[in-house]
Amino acid sequence: MLFVGWLLALPVPLMLIWAPSWGWVVAANVLLGLNQGLTWSTTVIMKIDLVGPQQRGLAMGLNEAAGYGAVAVTSLLAGYLAADYGLRPVPFLLGLSYAVLGLGLSGVLVRETRDHARLEAAGHVARADGRHDHLHAELSNRQIAAYTSYREPALSSASMAGLVNNLNFGLSWGLFPLLFATADLSVAQIGVLFALYPAVWGAGQLATGVLSDRWGRKHFIDIGMLVQAIALAVIAVADTFAAWAAAAMLLGAGTAMVYPTLLAVIGDVAHPNWRGRAVGIYRVWRDAGYAVGALMGGIVADLWGLRAAVWVAAALSAASGLVVAARMYETHTGRATSPGSTR
Repeated sequence: MLFVGWLLALPVPLMLIWAPSWGWVVAANVLLGLNQGLTWSTTVIMKIDLVGPQQRGLAMGLNEAAGYGAVAVTSLLAGYLAADYGLRPVPFLLGLSYAVLGLGLSGVLVRETRDHARLEAAGHVARADGRHDHLHAELSNRQIAAYTSYREPALSSASMAGLVNNLNFGLSWGLFPLLFATADLSVAQIGVLFALYPAVWGAGQLATGVLSDRWGRKHFIDIGMLVQAIALAVIAVADTFAAWAAAAMLLGAGTAMVYPTLLAVIGDVAHPNWRGRAVGIYRVWRDAGYAVGALMGGIVADLWGLRAAVWVAAALSAASGLVVAARMYETHTGRATSPGSTR
């Protein structure tokens, strides 16, 4: 699947370089979405296969930090290349080199990890508190979708929190620059503010992922969502560069607490035999948040203003954190709650 994903990426930069019409750009984005879905989901699943139950947070933190760090670095490089050489073709040659490198690595160096999952499945032991007794090795696709979407408390809470988390990011893409511009900030200042959020998010995951292996998953998620709510509330009321900068960093910290930990929760709960499908369904819900956030933000901003849209996102983040606190149980085996515990 990883190799196929990178095969689909090869035509994308070439289509964008030669695109004679907007339809080519749309088609290239469809291929890019397929590439992202296959390659990123597969790398997540492979890392979960390889590291075992005690280091999933570390693995997810490394994976997500590498991904979003690459986004930040590539955006910077592409901007410099575009400034010096124009929009086409030079910046897209960088993308072509990535696709070739990804295809080569997945074809030559990467090894199949499925047997690791099978070995884990063979030695799979039910939790002492009976939390996973209903999550058998053999479940239908319909059952897995239902458990991950709404039936199983930890899995469905993770899907909901993931959607709201990415809703915030989707909203930030469209609305934050417009909001910051209302204070007559320079383009450079707006660029700094917009970069602080993903920068802190990407780097912070290196710490939060591994700490969730030590301290447990649940409270990184519920507190992280509440931190995001506070940060969004500050963004909604602030009107200075310094206040927005502090809030953007706080928003990045809250997101870093949540992002790798949610994937680790899916790995903790889902049986190795159907873990890959659960990760895929979780990612459908999580990444739908990008579209929901962009659409919701635009509609609310049109009706009631930019700050109102940020307030709605803050309210949803707070509600999400409270739902996780109420529904999700601790999923990490080393930090699992005992029956009847409210922790």
